[in-house]
Amino acid sequence: MPTQLKYDTSLAKNTDLALIIAANKGTELQELQPEEQNYVQQQLQQEAKFIYLNRYSHRVYIVVSPDAKTEDLKNEGLRQAGYSLLKQLKTDKSESITIVDKTGSNASLYLAEGLYLSNYQYFKHKTKDTKETTLKTITIADETIDAAQVQELANVLEAVYKVRDLINEPHSHQSAEQLSEQLEVLASEAGFKLDVLDEIKIQSLKMGGLLAVNQGSDDPATFNILEWKPENAKNSKPYVLVGKGVVYDTGGLSIKPTPMSMDYMKSDMAGAAAVTGVLYAAAKNNLSLHIIGLIPATDNRPGGKAVAPGDVITMHSGLTVEVLNTDAEGRLILADALSFAKKYNPELVIDLATLTGSAMRALGKEALAAMGTAGDDVMADIKKVGNKVHERVVDFPLYDEYKKQLDSEIADLKNIGGADAGHITAGKFLEAFTDYPWVHFDIAGTAYLHAEDSYRGKLATGTGVRLVYNYLSSKAN
Repeated sequence: MPTQLKYDTSLAKNTDLALIIAANKGTELQELQPEEQNYVQQQLQQEAKFIYLNRYSHRVYIVVSPDAKTEDLKNEGLRQAGYSLLKQLKTDKSESITIVDKTGSNASLYLAEGLYLSNYQYFKHKTKDTKETTLKTITIADETIDAAQVQELANVLEAVYKVRDLINEPHSHQSAEQLSEQLEVLASEAGFKLDVLDEIKIQSLKMGGLLAVNQGSDDPATFNILEWKPENAKNSKPYVLVGKGVVYDTGGLSIKPTPMSMDYMKSDMAGAAAVTGVLYAAAKNNLSLHIIGLIPATDNRPGGKAVAPGDVITMHSGLTVEVLNTDAEGRLILADALSFAKKYNPELVIDLATLTGSAMRALGKEALAAMGTAGDDVMADIKKVGNKVHERVVDFPLYDEYKKQLDSEIADLKNIGGADAGHITAGKFLEAFTDYPWVHFDIAGTAYLHAEDSYRGKLATGTGVRLVYNYLSSKAN
């Protein structure tokens, strides 16, 4: 069961409390006894950031609001403080915590966010030795915050949990068809619409990129159309989200090495999962926008009929592509989906994909690589939201000169450029299949982590959900 995040300003007796204070406000805590206030003041003078009081019947955890250069970084410090707080709550085997902000800001929302995301666990396939967290309920008890704010945050964070579950699911339990079944469950839970196109329908649509990648597989591909269309939608043209749904990537005949590569390629559908998470949160929160999600799904295997380096395929758009590297498969299935998106006359198309090692090498795990044609104003808005939720965005150019690397002698395009700027040439390839405002996020470095990183955890992070949801929410409001 996901952690419960709720709003309740009535404090029950002997409730475990987390009090957020400013560094110079230790003597203004009415909840504390005089000797406790003295102790807190002593700790503050020693620049303590976390102060622990055990009252035996209950505990008081005092979190010092961090100093930071910007409000965004201050809020990120509070999220990370939530991660630190969870460590103590685990030690104390606390089942519930009530957060009270004494700084007069929305600090409790950010502390709760970090605490909630830090509390995620994935033990689905373990039969023993599970050290499950005891924390079940996080309550925000600030009169300066209303219940609607808390519920919206709760739904978004639940969506992140769902996305992490999807990405962490091993390929043995997640073929393309099984992914579609998992999406059906989430659509039913949240209330968005799902239409799953099977292999015959994909063939009729002439989605040559998706079909080519799927050639080596024993499992058929699917093309998933997710839709949230409330009656009060404020946009006449939909926002379209496209997610790369490669449920497992061997590299095809251009096979990957196994260590630290193929062994975690169950995560190559993180873009598809993120799109699903945004639709889930939008539906749960009744977001007043028309949003469509497109998820082409397949695995990439070196089977007997697998597409081979040097093959030429015809895409949904009619363009021909010379496939020189079968491990550059994500752009092939995304290109079909981006071409398909034209039918909706979209306001904006955003795609998310674990697309290139080049993006990971450029930015590591600290930011998403972005490119696009939507213009400076859109990118500036996205970067502002990225800073707010600390899913930071770095935009890269799509100069026409990069397209020269994709020139083919026998087809309209090659599917891979040279050794340099691989994330940009991948974006340039995708651009050829768009004729509308479009933003591409390469989340290869941020979607899946091999070591724990504060509240982002280890393994699947759910990156992109909070970024895209909050961007769309800003357009709805």
